[in-house]
This record gives sequence, C-alpha cells and structure tokens, in this order.
Amino acid sequence: MTMTINGLRRIPGWTLTAAAALILLGLSACSEQDQEEVTVGLITKQENYPYWITMREVAQDFADDEGVTLLTATGESDVDVESQVAAIEVMVERDVDGILIAPTDSTKLVPALEAAREAGVTVITLDTSVEPASAVDAFYGTDNYRAGELIGEYAAAQVAELGIEARIAILDLAPGISSGELRKEGFLAGFGISADDPRIVGSVDTEGDEELGRAGMEQLLEENPDINVVYTVNEPAALGALTTLKAADVDLDDVVVVSVDGGCEAIKNAVRPGEIDATAMQFPENMARRGVGAIATEVRGGDKPSGYLNTGVELITGSPVRDVESRNVAFGVRNCWGG
Repeated sequence: MTMTINGLRRIPGWTLTAAAALILLGLSACSEQDQEEVTVGLITKQENYPYWITMREVAQDFADDEGVTLLTATGESDVDVESQVAAIEVMVERDVDGILIAPTDSTKLVPALEAAREAGVTVITLDTSVEPASAVDAFYGTDNYRAGELIGEYAAAQVAELGIEARIAILDLAPGISSGELRKEGFLAGFGISADDPRIVGSVDTEGDEELGRAGMEQLLEENPDINVVYTVNEPAALGALTTLKAADVDLDDVVVVSVDGGCEAIKNAVRPGEIDATAMQFPENMARRGVGAIATEVRGGDKPSGYLNTGVELITGSPVRDVESRNVAFGVRNCWGG
C-alpha cells in the first residue's frame, strides 16, 4: 500500500493540516489478512538524486510485498531540515508504527525524533546517524568512516605510484551532517594526514550538489592551480568537479579523483573511463529493505530494532592498487543504483 505526503517543501504558508489532508489522498489497500497491519513512514532528503529515489522505490516495493502501508516525504536538498521536521510531525499524527529517516542534520532533528519516540513510534535513521545515537532506536547505513578510509588509502597509493607531492582539494558536504564528517575523517586517516596538514590546499562545502561541486572546484582551482588530488563527499560533487577540471584543460591523468556513492551515472560515465579513479559504493536498497522489514517484524511480534546495522561498502575502481581491497568496474555496473 502506498501513501505519499506530497509537497513537504519550503513553501510559504504550508501547514501541517494541509500536509495531513494530502496524506488522505493516498491510495488505500488491505494488508494480508493474516498479518498485523503495519504503517511505516519514510523521510528522505530530496528527490533530485537517484540515491534517494532508489531508497524510496525499493522501500515501496518491499512494503508492497510485505503488506505494509508506506507513507513517504522528502525535502528540497540534503540540508532541508524544516521539511523533515514537518514530515515527522505529520507521520506521528497519522499514528505510524515506525519512521525511517535519512536526517538532513545530525543534531537539529533530534528534538522531533525524540518526540516521535515518546509518542510510541520506533525511529530508525538511514544513511546518516544522529547525535546522540540514543535519540533513535537504530541506525542502518554505510560505515561512512570506512568508506572515506578506503578512498583515502586508495588516493595515497595512487599518489605514491605517480610519484607526486599531494596537493589536496576537499569538496565536503555541510556542517552538522555526520555522514559527511565521518567520510572526511576516514579519508584523512586513510591518506595518513591530519586536518591541518599543509598538503590540504583548500576545502569547500558543496551540500552534495553537482553545481556547487562545479563552483567549489572552480574556486579552489583558481586559488591553487596545481591541485592533483580531489576528495569529494559524493558523486554529484565529483561530477561537478570534473566539469571544472575539464573546462580548465587539466590533464585528468595527473589528478587523483576519489568519491563515495556507487550511482550508475558515475560508475558508467566517470569511473569506467577513469575520470573518477575510485568510489566507495553504498547500498541504499539494503537500508530501505532492512528498515521496513525491521519495523514490520517488531509490530508483528518480533524484536524491537536497536543499535547499528552496517549495510555494506565496496571500493570500485578500474585501476586497482596493492594493499587496498577493491572491486572492478563490472561489479560496480552490476550493483550500481539509479539505472
């Protein structure tokens, strides 16, 4: 069964009453007669990136198979906190059994999530954890530190192989989002440097957006034309950075570009031709299935979800290096998400 909370954007005059009314427009159906009825809310960050679309679509398919009613909501961007707070409140009003949410901020959403739990709703964060972790029941997602560590180890090995002195540009996410912070920490550890290392010549926030990645790379390249290592928090930022590097006639054979995500666009069009040297693949479909399944299991008499579930990460590259475990591009193409 599908119900969708439409329009939870930053629209002037938007009210929870209107949001609740829109929920009622959802299609209705009956769950399996021999199963307890279950209603799950899924709140993603935005609909402009296949990662979140894949998560929603897989959750929907799995919910349909399991006789679960799924309510969905999203915002405008990876930093849209306001829409997510509104969605949480509406879903609590609709008496959902559980909420799955990919938080746009790891601390600002905590009061709304704690209120949901006080109302008897099980809360599982997907993709991005919150602080404190005790504010929710469970977190299902990528080991973001390990994802960053893998691409950091890979980048360091490539730099050594090229025999160059690293000049590193960091295209980060945004403050307050644990997934981005952990990826950067992991990258630094994998590369073997600290945050104040002079080899880091510049850093910009991109909000995981391709256009902001392009603009950020342009700014950094103007300030430091000898950049030869580019860390990007996700593949949209990487694709934006590549646009700038190509426009500046930078020889990509002399630049190591690494990222995190595993989307089909980047795997097929940037990793396969070697423009992105390596990416750490995530599995949003695992987050969606396990999240919906965990809440359904609890409602139908099983254990309450708790703790952390690692949903997997694999390094994908067409140019493997020694001592860094990786999968080839063919594996990446078979397992990428977003078509």
